[in-house]
Amino acid sequence: MPLPLYLLAVALFAMGTSEFMLAGLLPDIAADIGVPVATAGLLTSAFAIGMVVGAPLMAALTRRWPRRSGLLAFLGLFLVAHVLGACTGSFTVLLVSRIIAALASAGFLAVALTAATELVPPDRKGRALSVLLAGTTVATIAGVPAGALLGTLIDWRATFWGMAMLCLPSALGVVSGIPAKAERGITTEIDRGIAAETVHGIPAKAERGITAEVDRGSAAETGGILARTERPDELAGPDLRRELTALRRPRLLQVLLLGALVNAATFGTFTFLAPIVTDVAGLDPLWVSVVLVLFGLGSFVGVTVAGRLSDQRPDVVVAVGGPLLLGGWVTLGLTASDPIALLILAFTQGALSFGLGSTLIARVLYEAAEAPTMAGSYATAALNVGATAGPVIAAATLNTWLADLGPVWTSSALVAVALLLTLPFRQTFDRSET
Repeated sequence: MPLPLYLLAVALFAMGTSEFMLAGLLPDIAADIGVPVATAGLLTSAFAIGMVVGAPLMAALTRRWPRRSGLLAFLGLFLVAHVLGACTGSFTVLLVSRIIAALASAGFLAVALTAATELVPPDRKGRALSVLLAGTTVATIAGVPAGALLGTLIDWRATFWGMAMLCLPSALGVVSGIPAKAERGITTEIDRGIAAETVHGIPAKAERGITAEVDRGSAAETGGILARTERPDELAGPDLRRELTALRRPRLLQVLLLGALVNAATFGTFTFLAPIVTDVAGLDPLWVSVVLVLFGLGSFVGVTVAGRLSDQRPDVVVAVGGPLLLGGWVTLGLTASDPIALLILAFTQGALSFGLGSTLIARVLYEAAEAPTMAGSYATAALNVGATAGPVIAAATLNTWLADLGPVWTSSALVAVALLLTLPFRQTFDRSET
């Protein structure tokens, strides 16, 4: 995988850490700014809403920009938001900075999901996405605990400064690895004098000395240098109305819905793991961090393994991973009082949740090939709708007879619904369709 892809993952590490780090910083922020903890909790809600709204909005506003310009702009906006948050003493300004950071994070992820697939051959989208999304999973393993520790040792503002500084190596990766004028809707890979070009997801190969007609344009390579002529309408960029029309495709809508459901299940239980650890399993509060780290380690393993399978065998990932994920949530609901079972299932559910989730993201990009500038935003919005709705639905079960295990059974139900929805459209995950 190209080095710039890993540097993009560093940015997602910073953004993932920023999204979740406030959980351990809210008391200090509330005391410093002079607001109740409940009011400080609005900072988390503001970020979540900004992510949902920001993905399609930012992608639409910057869709005619070159990939490099868009990524750098969002990185710069994210950096400025955290510098502003670190310097302010006003809760209102801090709240606005969190919204700005969320918009920048959503826009960056939407563009990065597409840019990552343009750095690799067309049949390796899933593997590229696994590297990119590893940044988010590592954030749950190391970033959030490290941010909380930094806030404890120094103060909460130091964590904000740290997030801003992580933007610098990512910006270097964008400048060095993303073309200044990225082609819209076209993936170009030149490897030892062989050029492979994809138009709307359909590959056509042009070798040295051979000119291939591509979508009424032409691609010609001489001595390993690719020259391409474009039609005037291509230079103007993709039509937004045509890209939004892609959302009407049943298969794309199905995959987006599945992604939202799986992510809702994931964060429905992840958000309320602490009371399960302490009240259900009866463990010391120190074990909460252990369980969270195990979940994070599992998520890293899940996206890594799924990344090697989701391009060629998405059917296997969904057909095997889906039922296993459902079985895992049901087992956790029945055995959460056993500390050993809880520790094992924290790892396996992290792996299965993120493995299946990353595969669904890859399928969104395949199904939305006709929307090259908006595909990433569709996936980002769906995942964040799930991440926002899951905890809300799970929280509603805490005061029922299900008590602390309500979120686990909520996750079970959400995955069960997702599996039922795959039955009418099994061909969506047929590897022959990739």
